[in-house]
Amino acid sequence: MVETIDSGAPDAPPKPKPPRAAKRAAAPPVIAPPAPLGNGERVIIAEVRPHLSQGRYAIKRIVGEELRITADIMKEGHDTLAAEARYRLAGEGEWRAAPLTYSYNEDEWSGRIPLDRVGPVEYTVAAWTDRFTSWTVELGRKFDAGVSVRSELLEGSALIRETAARLPRGASAVRAALKGRAAAIDRANKAGEVAAAVRAALDPELAALAVAHQARDDLTVYFRTLRVVVDRERARFGSWYEFFPRSQGREPGRASTFREAEWQLARAAALGFDVIYLPPIHPIGVTGRKGRNNALVAAPGDPGSPWAIGNEFGGHDAVNPELGTLDDFDHFVATAREHGLEIALDFAIQCSPDHPYVKQHPEWFRHRPDGTIKYAENPPKKYEDIVQLDLWCDDYVNLWHELRRVVLHWVAHGVTVFRVDNPHTKPIAFWEWLIAEVKREHPGVIFLSEAFTRPKRVQELAKRGFTQSYHYFTWRNTRQELEEYLTDLTRTEQAEYLRPNFFTNTQDILTEILQVGGRPAFKGRVALAATLSPTYGVYSGFELIENTPLHPGKEEYLDSEKYEIKVRDWEAPGNISGYIQRLNEIRREHRALQLYTNIAFHGPDNPNILAYSKTDPASGDRILVVANLDPFHTHEATVYLDGRALGLDGGSDYAVHDLLTGARYRWRGLANYVRLDPQVEPVHLFAVERI
Repeated sequence: MVETIDSGAPDAPPKPKPPRAAKRAAAPPVIAPPAPLGNGERVIIAEVRPHLSQGRYAIKRIVGEELRITADIMKEGHDTLAAEARYRLAGEGEWRAAPLTYSYNEDEWSGRIPLDRVGPVEYTVAAWTDRFTSWTVELGRKFDAGVSVRSELLEGSALIRETAARLPRGASAVRAALKGRAAAIDRANKAGEVAAAVRAALDPELAALAVAHQARDDLTVYFRTLRVVVDRERARFGSWYEFFPRSQGREPGRASTFREAEWQLARAAALGFDVIYLPPIHPIGVTGRKGRNNALVAAPGDPGSPWAIGNEFGGHDAVNPELGTLDDFDHFVATAREHGLEIALDFAIQCSPDHPYVKQHPEWFRHRPDGTIKYAENPPKKYEDIVQLDLWCDDYVNLWHELRRVVLHWVAHGVTVFRVDNPHTKPIAFWEWLIAEVKREHPGVIFLSEAFTRPKRVQELAKRGFTQSYHYFTWRNTRQELEEYLTDLTRTEQAEYLRPNFFTNTQDILTEILQVGGRPAFKGRVALAATLSPTYGVYSGFELIENTPLHPGKEEYLDSEKYEIKVRDWEAPGNISGYIQRLNEIRREHRALQLYTNIAFHGPDNPNILAYSKTDPASGDRILVVANLDPFHTHEATVYLDGRALGLDGGSDYAVHDLLTGARYRWRGLANYVRLDPQVEPVHLFAVERI
């Protein structure tokens, strides 16, 4: 038996190892060449102003103004940059351009673009290296320092020829001129006439040609397109008067028609108003109709609240038959236009239970678990005569388009302004869409937001498109409150987009100061509203000092016109119609009162005295208002003026002309005495005049 030996056994001899191969040097890794980089960051445009949330929202301006644009633009090294603002009406293809210039002290670029058309305007900024100017700056510095510039002159002539070569065929004259300039520089340089060559290189005519036609190789455009909504002048300046057409007759309990109410248009125009605001003019529901003073049960003949919209005669696109027909409304609008008045119509997205929508589109409403439609509530208030549309219902797209149709319907019938009731109770996204849709076809339409709600919600509605906003002036009474309030509105970002409309009162709001302050309070408040803001308004009856509340501590009127037809004596003793008329005349005569952010506060040494000025440098208009905020007591003060705001100094002699009373006073310097008895005149409205 032959015994085999397992080579893997421990006692097996090791097998010889093959010789080691010589180590090879590791091959270097293959590195791909870098991808070409674009020119986007050769010139950096870090910021463009003004903007809201990096362009999410549009700022607001008025047609005829110029928009000042500033930008932070930079590049490494010492090259000279050039920049321009680009702008166009939204939807247009071609950009227009306006140059930007650099301020060393401000370290920013700035320029202005004209806003010559109503509508949305887009703007942005472009920047590039100004190669020709960069060359001339370097050339001039070296020559002045006594450094040889023969090489720089060759570089420049080459740059000029390069610019000429890029020109299109139709620019033969410019091409020839540039080539001739380059040749002249080269001849002088070659002949050793360096000074002559430098003079030729720095010639302003050459600079104009070369800069205008040079290549913009590293052109950079700001990464966002920003927007400004350009409104017509009425968006900034106007005096509003609210009245109920049904209350313009002489017979108690009977509604006047549009034709019968037209006389009030002439009266409002004579008082100097520009806009007539009408509460809803639509058919009024019967179900749940409120009686006088908001009684839950209406008595026979009670007309109901105009905000309970809709019955068998129609809804939001119909006219209450008690007021007349749609033709009568058209005549009313035409008559208003003859008097120089615009019509603002209330737009309230709510319905009575009798509205046609309830039967035609029950899916548009909010329902209770038992299937019934919910009526409106604002605890502790209840509105049993109103049911709520649900703007986020499953069929919201059709609902939104229907509401758009309603607005455009009234635009077609001459309505140019809409006062929107409680917009903060509807989706903000809806308003952004609706206003954009309407303004796309009719850019001059104005939307006033009646949103008495938290400040940021008011601000958001303004950002999303509302032209104007009711605001908190109604409840700002003390000097500190008014100064802080106006400073916040005019010195913060809000000035870019929020235009307040200072209503003294509304059909819903009778403030405490009006309830208790009597005629002096009414005169003082309307003077403040008319001079603090270029847009203000009053609700009819204000001029008659109507100030009886429903209950003490309530801001609602007793015998509110919302629930009954009023018959008034417009010439009643003690009325302030003439005072309001004079205020409106002064507003129209003085450009300074038609502007908004031009307010400056001054320093009386009595906290009951408020002093502020408005100026217009373009016209030289200077207005100074000194008001006694206490309707009960006479107050006096030394008013310390901000001389810079009024263009005065400590040695100035000047006159202050009270435009309300005609009185003139000679003042000197920046500290002067005033005394105001509210029973006589609560406010001085001075024009500051040279002697």
